[in-house]
Amino acid sequence: MPAEIAVTGLGLVTPAGHTPEENWGALCRGSSLAARDPELAGLPVDFSCQVTGFDPVAELGRPLVRRADRFIQFALVAARRAVADAELGSVSEGGLGERVGVVLGVGSNCLSTYVTEFGHLGADQPERVSPLALPRSVPSMAAGEVAIDLGARGPNFTTASACASGATALGVARDLLRSGTCDIVLAGGSESARSRMTATCFTRMRALSRRREEPELAGRPFDARRDGFVLGEGAAVLVLERAADARARRARMLAVLRGYGAGADAHHPVAPHPRGEGAARAITAALRDADCRLADIAHVNAHGTGTPLNDAAEAAALSRVFGDGVPPVTAAKGVIGHALGAAGAIQAAYTVLALRHGLVPPVANFEGQDGDHKLDIVAGRPRPTPLGAGLSCSFGFGGQNAVLLFTAE
Repeated sequence: MPAEIAVTGLGLVTPAGHTPEENWGALCRGSSLAARDPELAGLPVDFSCQVTGFDPVAELGRPLVRRADRFIQFALVAARRAVADAELGSVSEGGLGERVGVVLGVGSNCLSTYVTEFGHLGADQPERVSPLALPRSVPSMAAGEVAIDLGARGPNFTTASACASGATALGVARDLLRSGTCDIVLAGGSESARSRMTATCFTRMRALSRRREEPELAGRPFDARRDGFVLGEGAAVLVLERAADARARRARMLAVLRGYGAGADAHHPVAPHPRGEGAARAITAALRDADCRLADIAHVNAHGTGTPLNDAAEAAALSRVFGDGVPPVTAAKGVIGHALGAAGAIQAAYTVLALRHGLVPPVANFEGQDGDHKLDIVAGRPRPTPLGAGLSCSFGFGGQNAVLLFTAE
């Protein structure tokens, strides 16, 4: 019998706030946090969902901030808060130790550093390239800096499966615990891709919403008038450990990660399979891994980017698995935007919060559906949910799909 894996700590830094309580309040209000973004001024899409009130120097100190780009800063703060939430401070005065691993998902890291440094090369000024350019921006440095900061000397690596990166990190962390390789894993994702380069690339792909005049109405997952996602940023880190170990140290168990499933579309570099075949396989794999029946699922935290293709494919995948009995569906990206490689980890944290509160938050800006697959979209206000499991779905470019299944204790 595989070991139960408990979630014992949460750390969040998102446009919705810097604590689980702030994030939960914003989700339940169900209003988009999209706003004009000075970083994107003058571009065809000049708005995003931004992390505000974040003072990295106050949080981390100037020497660390100098060598850490924004996505690394988010990861460090989220990890510190997750460790504090899990009350791991007494594990070892010399750091968390050799049995504690770190696995973080990163999608595209912070391209702003690359753009700045490449600009120096383009101007034939190589002497102006910072010696910190690489350690500031290499995707693996988020996990690396977290390990350095907290003295976590166990396995340390980064998952890169596009917008499923954070969810994949949690699945890999679960396996490290079940195999006995680690006793505790800090797992999640971090991303800050609010650069002019990233926004321009997604705009050219027609992936971003173009509602410049009404950015607060731009993010609208599963709505018939959706026209793309809103760029976001942030980080989430979850502390995972075997439930037996958590009980032995009398830790508070926030939820149990019971299932993880993955499946590839093997279809197209950026477009999802129109019938959601890879996504459906990932959902089915998570259900099988958790030994859960369809009726056990109380709600779905959908990937729900708000693009015409993604939401149609995800609706098809859910209908393919659940038939006419798809559980209530929520999607956080209407509120906080799309944090790319961090999105799956943030969604996982939100699924845990929904299970703990017994409520499913509403989807922002949802007015009505289109297409052949009608879902039970939670809209307007939070909806009480019966006891059961929550599915968190994450789907990325390259047809990389990851699904997590959580239950309350």
